[in-house]
Amino acid sequence: MNERRKSLETQAELLDRGWHLARTPLEIDVTEVEYALMRSYEAFGHWQAECLATVIEFSASGPENALLHIIRMNDRPKSVRDLAQMTNRDDIPNIQYSLRKLLKGGLITRTGSGRSGVTYEVTPLGHRVTERYADIRSVLLIDAVTRIPEMADKLEDVARMLELMTGIYEQAARAAATHRRRHPRPEPGGDADGSGKL
Repeated sequence: MNERRKSLETQAELLDRGWHLARTPLEIDVTEVEYALMRSYEAFGHWQAECLATVIEFSASGPENALLHIIRMNDRPKSVRDLAQMTNRDDIPNIQYSLRKLLKGGLITRTGSGRSGVTYEVTPLGHRVTERYADIRSVLLIDAVTRIPEMADKLEDVARMLELMTGIYEQAARAAATHRRRHPRPEPGGDADGSGKL
């Protein structure tokens, strides 16, 4: 019996790790990853907002901050379609709202016309902000990563694992959408059939 299995069994004796999404050991492991992803996403958003706030007085959410840096990436103009594809998003109205906010803040500029001809790129102010952000990121975040033994060596594996999980989630989402059943509409104030069952 390996050390990890012993550790899991010890945890099972001390902690209740099972719930409706975690009924088997594998489900528990996947759920732990998902829960860690949720918390990491929120922490990442907090970090982005605070790092940006040290550079400029401009309130931006994590996704808005991410859009600014992705627009700056490779210093080439990008369309809404490019941004959606690069961020794996399909909420185009929300992306457009964020772009309007960045435009109003003077961080990006819009060129072209029509549905497919519009592109966005950073302004001189946006360039200075993203450069300064990168400097602060290096001092605070990258330095912290280098201080954790062996963490830098593991980052590439973590990125690959996350990309694989992204693909698995996308395929599972397609399968769920393909095989979705039609459900009866619930009656106001109760379940669809009054039985209390889905």
